[in-house]
Amino acid sequence: MGTGHSHSHTEHPEPTPQALAARKKANWILAGILAPLTLLTLVAMVLMWPSGSKEGITLASPYAAAPGVTFDTGKIQRVVVGSCMDVSVQPGAQSGVPDGQDSGNAAGQAPQQGSDCTFAFTEPDKGGNPVKVVINPDVAKSHGVKAGDNIRYLNLSKAQGVSAAQGAPAYIFVDFVRTLPIIFLAVLYAVVVIAVARWRGLRALIGLLGAYAVLVSFMLPGLVEGKPPLLLALVGSTVIMIGVLYFAHGFSARTSTALLGTMFGLAITALLAAWATDAANLAGVGSHDAATLANVSANISISGIILCGLIISGLGVLNDVTITQSSAVWELWELAPETSARQLFASAMRIGRDHIASTVYTIAFAYAGAALPILIIVMLYERPLGDALTSAELSEEVIRTLVGSVGLVLAIPVTTLIAVLVVKATGIKRPQAKGLGAGQPAAPSAERELGAAAPADGHSPGDAAAPATRRGRRAAMRS
Repeated sequence: MGTGHSHSHTEHPEPTPQALAARKKANWILAGILAPLTLLTLVAMVLMWPSGSKEGITLASPYAAAPGVTFDTGKIQRVVVGSCMDVSVQPGAQSGVPDGQDSGNAAGQAPQQGSDCTFAFTEPDKGGNPVKVVINPDVAKSHGVKAGDNIRYLNLSKAQGVSAAQGAPAYIFVDFVRTLPIIFLAVLYAVVVIAVARWRGLRALIGLLGAYAVLVSFMLPGLVEGKPPLLLALVGSTVIMIGVLYFAHGFSARTSTALLGTMFGLAITALLAAWATDAANLAGVGSHDAATLANVSANISISGIILCGLIISGLGVLNDVTITQSSAVWELWELAPETSARQLFASAMRIGRDHIASTVYTIAFAYAGAALPILIIVMLYERPLGDALTSAELSEEVIRTLVGSVGLVLAIPVTTLIAVLVVKATGIKRPQAKGLGAGQPAAPSAERELGAAAPADGHSPGDAAAPATRRGRRAAMRS
C-alpha cells in the first residue's frame, strides 16, 4: 500500500476514540433498556406460569368414543347415491355416537322417505373388506367425496346397542384425512424459505416453533386458569418477540432497535385492545366456540380470550414492519454514510409509508378472508352496512383490524427514529478529503476492520471495493 499523497478519499481510517466511545455508549444504552425489560418479562413469566391443572373443567371431547366405537381410516373405492331408507335409525343407535359428534342425518335423525343419501364404499387402512360409509349431507352437498379420497369414519359395527340387524348405520363419515397435503405444503414452505433466506430462514422456522411452544405451554393454559389476560398476552408476546428476533436475526444493534420498536407497538396494541374490548363490549356471543368455552369453566373469560387474541394476531405483521424499517435505515446509511440524521429519517420513512399502505391491506384482507362465510351470511341478511360492521358477528374482526393497524403504523416512525439515532452513533463515518492529511496513511488495523483491500498501484479502489467496504462497516458496527 502506498504512502504519502497516494491515498484516495475512499480509504477508511481507524475509528477515533470519540467514535468508539459513542458506539459503546449507544450499545450500552440499548442494553440498559432491553436487559431490564427482558429480565422483568422472564420473572413475570415464571410467576404467572400455569399449573397445568384441569380441575373443574367439564368439556366432553367429541373424539371420546363410547365402548366398542372406533375411529378408523380408509380410502374410498367408489361413491354411490341411493335411497336413505337403505340405512334406517333404530332406537339406541345414538348410544354408539361420541358425545358432541354431529353425524348428520345418517345417525342424528331418521331420513325422510324418498330422499337420497351418499354412500362411499371404503377400503379400511387396517385391512379387510370395503365398508359402506354414510356421508354427511352437508359434506356431500358442499364439497362431495370421490374415489381415492382418504377419510376418517366412525365404526359403530361393534358398539353396544347398535347392530346391522337393527338397520342402524354402522359406518359414518367424520372427516377427511389431510396428512399428506399438509406435510407437502409444510415441506414446500420450509424449502422455499430456506432456499431464499438461507440460514436466516432456517433460524426463523426454528424460532416459529419456539413461539408456538410459548403459546401452547404458557398463554393458552394461562387463559384456561384465569390468569390476567392483558398481562398474560404482553408477557407471552414479548418473550416470543425477543426469542424470534434475536434467534432469526442475531444479536446486533439493528435487531435491538427492531425489538424496541416492536415492544412500543406491542404496548400501543395492548392498550388499545384493552380499551376496545371493554368499550365495544366484545363478549364473543356471536361465536359457537366462545359459547362452548363459556360453559367449560368459571375461570375462563371470553372477553379476556378476545383481548389476548387481539394482541397476538398483530405480532407477525408488527415484527415484519419493525425489522424491515431497522434494516432499511442500516442499508441506506451503508450506501451513503455521510447522510445527515434528518435526511436518513426522511428516506427511511418514505419506505415506511409504502410499507404502511401495503400492510394495512394485508391485515384487512387476511381477516376478511378468514371471515368470508360470516360476510356472506351478513350480506344475505341485507342489513345496513353500519349495522353489519358493528354486529356481534363482525365487530371483533373489525376491531382486530383497526387495533392491529394502529399499533404497527405507530411502530414504524418510532422504530425508524431509534434506528437513525443508533446508526449515527455506532456507525463509522466516511472520511472527508480534509480528514486525511499528507503523509497520514490509514492504519492497517482499520483496513482489517473494514475489510477494504487497496490495489497494488495505490489508486482508489472504486466500485470494486464497495462490497468489501460495506461488509467491513457491518462488522465494525457489530463489534
